[in-house]
Amino acid sequence: MVISASRRTDLPCFYSDWFFRRLSEGYVCVRNPFNARQVSRISLDPQEVEGIVFWTKNPLPMLKRVSELPPVPSYFQFTLTGYGRDVEPGLPDKREVLIPAFQELSRRLGPGRVVWRYDPVFLSPDYPAEYHKKAFAEIAGRLAGYTDEVVISFLDLYVKIRKNVRDLNAAVGEEETLRELVRYFAGIAKQCGMTIVSCAEEMDLSGEGIAHGSCIDSVRLKHLGAARLNGKKDSGQRGACGCIKSVDIGTYHTCGNGCLYCYANFSPERVNRQREKYREGSPLLCDELWDQDTIRERK
Repeated sequence: MVISASRRTDLPCFYSDWFFRRLSEGYVCVRNPFNARQVSRISLDPQEVEGIVFWTKNPLPMLKRVSELPPVPSYFQFTLTGYGRDVEPGLPDKREVLIPAFQELSRRLGPGRVVWRYDPVFLSPDYPAEYHKKAFAEIAGRLAGYTDEVVISFLDLYVKIRKNVRDLNAAVGEEETLRELVRYFAGIAKQCGMTIVSCAEEMDLSGEGIAHGSCIDSVRLKHLGAARLNGKKDSGQRGACGCIKSVDIGTYHTCGNGCLYCYANFSPERVNRQREKYREGSPLLCDELWDQDTIRERK
């Protein structure tokens, strides 16, 4: 199986010690978010794991331990945008901290194991198209040679985030404006030696030089040595999503980055309550097993 670590939280930033503890014990448990009493027990034995995909906006807490990662193909999806702390309040400075962190992670793992994400893209009075052009070009220039791919997507206005982004006056933008913007992105990416792809976008951007991408990517994993992958599409994701099947080991409402566009957190109060449950030794992230739980081995 492929492990996703994690779409639900920034595991490298906040829970890397828990993750390495789970590796040492050889398994992890995940509670079904739709059935609270149902728990999956997932093997982390390198003989059973075809690959691991990490998702992060700040890998610094894990950086010093990447040499301890298991001998299975793995790579990082690293989100790095031009937004300020009004949108991403929990993140350190991009120029001084996060871009150097991206570069150092790439030096340790190789550019084929660190994918840049510039997403989600939204337009607002503070973040018009011209702002994104400048931000994208600056970040791309500093990441040239440190990654071979950049992923973009547009903001999805999920019901749970509408209140958060209302004060930002955030909008997806008119289609022609978006096409012109991402056409510019594609040109910059090419100059910097990067392929540019979209994430779960219904809009066909091939005319702008952007193909549909796969964040949990069978091609990349196979290139890194995952010979046993069957590459089946993940039916649990949106129709336009190109990801292959994976098992996510994270927990919702546990990310401390506080990004206003995030679909994985309902509110800061909910996050604080959930994070209080964190125990490094627990097989569940920010949770505990209870007598009423039904534990099933995930095949």
